[in-house]
Amino acid sequence: MVVTGRLAAAAVLAALFVTLVLPSWPGVLLATLALAALIGVDLLLLGSPGALELSREPLTTVRTGRSIEVELAVLNGGTRPARGTLWDDWPPSAHARHRTHALNLPPNTRIRLRTELAPDYHGDRVAGPVTLRLLGPLGMAGRQVRRQVPARLRALPPFRSERLLASKVKQLQQLEGRNTTTIRGQGTEFDSFREYVAGDDVRTIDWRATARANDVLVRTWRPERNRHVVMLLDTGRVSAGRVGNGTRLDAAIEATLLLGGLAASGGDSVDLLAYDRRLRTEVRGIGGKRLQLKLMHALAGLTPELADTDYRGMLRATLQRARRRSLVVWFTHLDAATLQEGLLPVLPVLAERHRVLVVSVTDPDVAAAAAHRSGSGDLYAAAAAENVIADHAVARETLRRLGVRVIAAAPDRLPEALADEYLELKRTGAL
Repeated sequence: MVVTGRLAAAAVLAALFVTLVLPSWPGVLLATLALAALIGVDLLLLGSPGALELSREPLTTVRTGRSIEVELAVLNGGTRPARGTLWDDWPPSAHARHRTHALNLPPNTRIRLRTELAPDYHGDRVAGPVTLRLLGPLGMAGRQVRRQVPARLRALPPFRSERLLASKVKQLQQLEGRNTTTIRGQGTEFDSFREYVAGDDVRTIDWRATARANDVLVRTWRPERNRHVVMLLDTGRVSAGRVGNGTRLDAAIEATLLLGGLAASGGDSVDLLAYDRRLRTEVRGIGGKRLQLKLMHALAGLTPELADTDYRGMLRATLQRARRRSLVVWFTHLDAATLQEGLLPVLPVLAERHRVLVVSVTDPDVAAAAAHRSGSGDLYAAAAAENVIADHAVARETLRRLGVRVIAAAPDRLPEALADEYLELKRTGAL
């Protein structure tokens, strides 16, 4: 049971009555009975909280940085009006606004109450309990209950580089349509027949097609499409490092979404594995337009794990899923410890079976510190920054000698740099 300020005001008036009009024990008893009668009337005529049916969508999705309204349907299935207040509780990270609602529901009436949510970081938020406070017709007393109405808000990654996707897809389509992609040779995808000309390799002559035609025909080929792209996300402790306004994992997710959308537009099949000590999330067997949304949902709840990554376990998981030769895009951090203890023991095995591309985000603050030498106090920071840059350069050169290509860029440049590298691999037929 709850009481309101009206009952407190009535109690003050009763005390004044006892003090000024009837200062005796009968007066106290009369005032107490009057207050009890008011409370009893409110509780007797109160709408039943159990008669209220609450429902809402179990899952609502929104892009991080945007706002959305979630609806809560309230049905009064009782015989008395329901008056009072409703609080729709959400975690603080959902930044709920307008979550307090006034109720005045006649019997057999349904209303929809809207709460505005504006999450500022990707992930799932579970709705808290809905608090109902129903008051009687006098507004002096009532009942308060809490009801669980399961619901989740899923904040998808912001995907700011989506503006680049259309232009990159257009470049990919232009590459697919160029005549220069039609070449002769082995290990490529069959395209069409054409007439034999002097200088053609006689091994490309198709004798069956020649027998049905009046001229000698040779087979022409093109770089293979519908290739397999495997994206590996290292979600161990190295992914928790702060770069720019987010973490290394945030930058990797942004680049993953752009590459996934571009590869799907090019007809490639795309798999995603997020791994640290265990498999955190996985996307397999999805292509075309559905891939982008599937990737967003899979990456929405992904956060760095503060533990060292099991690189051998990641290698086993990758080889189990990539049976044929694929482009493996590995998002990780390139420092001396990660390179020596994590990458070098497993990369030769992976590079022997697949084409490997290592993607690393660089810290723009390190580059700024290396260039800022205005005073003697800045020299120590500049020297440390130069040391970090040199370590990364050594790591990139070591991987290059293993036949592994490396993309390293600042968070705002990484998605576009990775997309350009993918287009270059397509253009040269290196996939």
